[in-house]
Amino acid sequence: MAETFITDALPPKRWFCVALQPDGTASMSNSDFSQNFQDMLKNAVIAWVDFRTDEFEKDFLKSTEFGFSKTLLNALTQSPRDMYEDFNTEMGVKLPSIQIRLDQEPSVRAHTTLLLMKKRLILTVHPIEVDRRYARLRRYSDTVLKKLPKGKSDQDLLTFLMMRLIETNNDRNFEHLRQIEAHGDELNRSLMDPTTSRNLLGPQIYRMKHALISYLDALWESVDVIKDLRYGDADLITDDQQILERVGLLADDVNRQIGLSEHLSEVLASGLEVLQSIYNNQLQVVNNRLALAVTYFTVFGTALLVPNTIATVLGNSAFDMGSGDIWWFLLLLILTTVAATMFTFWWVKKMGMLPKKLD
Repeated sequence: MAETFITDALPPKRWFCVALQPDGTASMSNSDFSQNFQDMLKNAVIAWVDFRTDEFEKDFLKSTEFGFSKTLLNALTQSPRDMYEDFNTEMGVKLPSIQIRLDQEPSVRAHTTLLLMKKRLILTVHPIEVDRRYARLRRYSDTVLKKLPKGKSDQDLLTFLMMRLIETNNDRNFEHLRQIEAHGDELNRSLMDPTTSRNLLGPQIYRMKHALISYLDALWESVDVIKDLRYGDADLITDDQQILERVGLLADDVNRQIGLSEHLSEVLASGLEVLQSIYNNQLQVVNNRLALAVTYFTVFGTALLVPNTIATVLGNSAFDMGSGDIWWFLLLLILTTVAATMFTFWWVKKMGMLPKKLD
């Protein structure tokens, strides 16, 4: 007998199962062992099994305990870009489950969630690092199964449940965009602070854009998965066009998130342009100050040539100058220095060679 369902306040078990029985009742159970669910699944109209694991690369093979072939599992996991496989009686898709960390810097990683389907059963397998992706759905899964349309075929029920699982995964992915936006707002605040080090802003903007690129890549993978399901013509998926249109709506939701992410990327790009403008302005200020200093030194150096020439000429032995000539000699040097400096400065300014000082 499987363990009874434990409330979401307690740590979730590794395995969870919910099954809709022929009498219309839904039974839920969670356990650390998948064998406990065999009695629940034996006569189920539709069932969902969820498996959380901290060793995804090894434990995903436990899906064979529910009748899924190793061929299907290997086909899904060995190719990084193949997101959809259909083997007629069984099929599987890889859903990107985004996880973001903003402790020191934005870091986005798209974990793999396997969604495996066969007649009357869907099995999801995901790493434990993914932040309790289906925890809320686990709690209300019995209600979800009871609300499935009555009198529908196995393919219809399987498609409805598949859409709910994909939608739940997408919704959790969308929540992370808010975290990226919040971090972007902090980055904009740093851009407005003139005391923020330029050496810090550049790497922060780069890491922010890299996180957005990783996020967008995962969203595009989600769109590809949904399109494969919408137009893949798998035997396990319904042929009802009204239901398939609802599958297409999932792609529309993802596309809207992609649009928001691209807009945020444009905002960050404009931030880079602002940062570059700040750098250029600061360099221009430094260059102008240096040019101003060089101009003043040139003016003073040119002006000093006049008294220096006079002193050199009068210091010649041809001019019999004694100690009594010191006062008029010093006065001559001072007056010629002041006059030469003023004339040189006036000439440089008149010719427009004096640079303007920037604040």
